[in-house]
Amino acid sequence: MLERNGGSGRAEGERGNEVLREVRRLLRELRIMELLAEYHPLLAGTVPLGIQVEGSDLDIICEVHDSRRFIAEARSHFGQLEEFCAVTRTVEGIIRTKINFRAGGWQVELFGQPLATEKQNAWLHMQVEGRILSLLGPGFREEVLFLKSGGMKTEPAFAKLLRLEGDPYEAMLSLGRLTLEELAAICQRAYPYILNPNGNGERE
Repeated sequence: MLERNGGSGRAEGERGNEVLREVRRLLRELRIMELLAEYHPLLAGTVPLGIQVEGSDLDIICEVHDSRRFIAEARSHFGQLEEFCAVTRTVEGIIRTKINFRAGGWQVELFGQPLATEKQNAWLHMQVEGRILSLLGPGFREEVLFLKSGGMKTEPAFAKLLRLEGDPYEAMLSLGRLTLEELAAICQRAYPYILNPNGNGERE
């Protein structure tokens, strides 16, 4: 059993909501979702789940079919912001673009690839991670935060706690294809929690 950080699940939830409100205010001020609307942007990653740690980015995924145009538009809107930079590379035959800058005390990353945002791995990972957090409750959330605070990435942290084998990123995608009942069964076998109808984890 991992040592937990102090504080109740309720307090963690309230802090997470406060951070999310802060982030949404920043996104409105920057008009990111409005200015990039044609790329169908979605806020993914740890902040919507309330499991961000110090140094976490704001990850905004986009559907991008023309990386040069995407970079040019992002530069025109956000190029004046601190630490602005853009990189394009090809991974497994797919062109991927990352644009980074700092605003409002946050590192922001715009990630683009020629795939609908709802089908991108970052979104699929976040969806299944949200289901798992709902099933296993605040104690599990604290253990995820404990591992992340030690430098572990999100998907490896979930995979370690759920005792998933193989590549953690692929393993999490596999969980996302399960029904809620199938996912609950795996969670309960891998982790000593009772899953109640409200989705809050309680110790046996």
